Amino acid sequence: MTFDQREYDIRCEWGEQGVARLAPISDAVIIVDVMSFSTCVTIAAARGATVFPYRWRDDSRIAFARSVGAELAGPRGKSRFSLSPASLLQVPPGTRLVLPSPNGSTLTLSAGPTPTLAGCFRNAQAVARAAMGFGTRIAVIPAGERWKEDQTLRPCFEDLAGAGAIIRHLAGSMSPEAQVATDAFRGVASDLLARLRQCSSGKELIEMGFEEDIAIIAQMDVDDCAPIVRDGAYGKAEHSAL
Repeated sequence: MTFDQREYDIRCEWGEQGVARLAPISDAVIIVDVMSFSTCVTIAAARGATVFPYRWRDDSRIAFARSVGAELAGPRGKSRFSLSPASLLQVPPGTRLVLPSPNGSTLTLSAGPTPTLAGCFRNAQAVARAAMGFGTRIAVIPAGERWKEDQTLRPCFEDLAGAGAIIRHLAGSMSPEAQVATDAFRGVASDLLARLRQCSSGKELIEMGFEEDIAIIAQMDVDDCAPIVRDGAYGKAEHSAL
């Protein structure tokens, strides 16, 4: 109980252990992996696609995509669809897509039966509104990145700020962890795009040749969409269903 923040309505904790501790005692979970899983899910769902999260990047993803009748997202710059948000801006409605991700997908699939949504800068207000439709106890989970050397969690600027962008729209008492995320966002909101370009994850994208993705990631509240998991896949939540 020491680490579950249950005395507060709005909770915030990092990564897979954060999901394990907070999801069972929360009315809804919001996964925040802005570079780039949750941004990609938001863009795709807003355009009428269905996104199946998958945690592994090995050959098993091919069989899984076949089993659900979906197209498999591939490497950035080499596939029609990928974890590059730019690749999904023109995704056709009705597309079924498997999106492997060691961070966002893993956390999504760890949340169990708790209503699970994907949040980012592009849908911060919409996803907060949708989450409150399930109750007052909301867990916001910044995914973080992984160190390449040992795959341990690397807490990252962009997910902390993304969590804060969402939390500021939630009503209720905030844990100190949730308050810090909100403060972090407010501290960079006026210069968000520049900060995203300057942070470690942003520099990595630029080095990979995907600087255009950062501008897409930084857009605030341009998608009135709250992707929610139903039957193992993210789709756009209908307001009438909340």
